[in-house]
Amino acid sequence: MKKILSLTVAVVALIGLNSHADEAKDNYDKVCAKCHGADGKGDTKMGKKLGIKDLTDAKIQGNFTDDKAFKAVKEGIKDGEKTLMKAAEELTDDQIKALVAQVRKFKK
Repeated sequence: MKKILSLTVAVVALIGLNSHADEAKDNYDKVCAKCHGADGKGDTKMGKKLGIKDLTDAKIQGNFTDDKAFKAVKEGIKDGEKTLMKAAEELTDDQIKALVAQVRKFKK
């Protein structure tokens, strides 16, 4: 009986992690891909216009911490009065953390 209970808990946890990862990818696709591109390279019309960096580049990823990435998504990025990246106000803190983890997957 303990094995069945343990196995059930493990399966439920894996399903939860998988759906959490799916949600992070969906959020990336909805909130970020327009500028950063589906592949994270920033090779989009808007990405080129804004000079977005290639998130698949390990050096680029090494230049920002998870905390900095979280803050950028949560608060957006401004250059004086000019908004370079809008805040993802529709995302919860947990969703933003998952989004940052999703972005880390781009690193080569």
